[in-house]
Amino acid sequence: MSRLAGRTALVTGSTSGIGRAIAESYAVEGAKVIVSGRRGSVGAEVVDGIRDKGGAAEFLEADLRGDAAQVARDALEVARGRIDILVNNAAFLTYPSPTGDVDIATFDEAMAVNVRAPFLLTGVLAPLMAARGAGVVLNIGSVNAFTGMAGSALYSLGKTALHSATQSWAAEYGRFGVRVNALAPGPSETDNNLAHADNFGPILSQTASGRMSRLEEQAAAAVFLTVDDAANIHGIVLPVDGGFAAVSRVWT
Repeated sequence: MSRLAGRTALVTGSTSGIGRAIAESYAVEGAKVIVSGRRGSVGAEVVDGIRDKGGAAEFLEADLRGDAAQVARDALEVARGRIDILVNNAAFLTYPSPTGDVDIATFDEAMAVNVRAPFLLTGVLAPLMAARGAGVVLNIGSVNAFTGMAGSALYSLGKTALHSATQSWAAEYGRFGVRVNALAPGPSETDNNLAHADNFGPILSQTASGRMSRLEEQAAAAVFLTVDDAANIHGIVLPVDGGFAAVSRVWT
């Protein structure tokens, strides 16, 4: 398949989990993927895996706790001046974190990665897309922004901000041919979640699917919102959660 042929995608936090699955799926669809993360050795492994399957990829080592605008400029250099797709996936996971136990340093670090970085990356790259008349920004939010979960206030705060920004950016850039949407994954089969699978059992048993989402299911939704089949979809937040948000409003 080649629905993304000729396009270059920057996927932040794509050395593992949902970000890696999205990067790999984009490559299958013909995109050149800039894999980004803090771990160079793991990034090289992801890039090698994409190339071994005939895809195109480069690695950009980046720490989004710092100057994310510079990360965007570095990505443009790797991409030779053009990025068609930005996936704001990198996240600083903080739960379970009782609100009273969160110190200022942790709060600032979480907000830097979960809010400031997507804001600055989009601020650099979306205007360039708008100037060309085409582009996609895909934000990876969370069902945590829809549901009340004890110990998740800091993480939920950041993801709620990202959902809101999705709508604002859709209004700001949509008229110039840039589509901005978001996914809201529910519990998915990341290494961290699988290591704590027993914690999810009670709530997952009440959902429509009764299980965690597979990484390839999240990636398939990301591909759909990126390809031209979704050309008239702007500003949505799409839950991919097996019905998690529908049945869980408060989870303790």
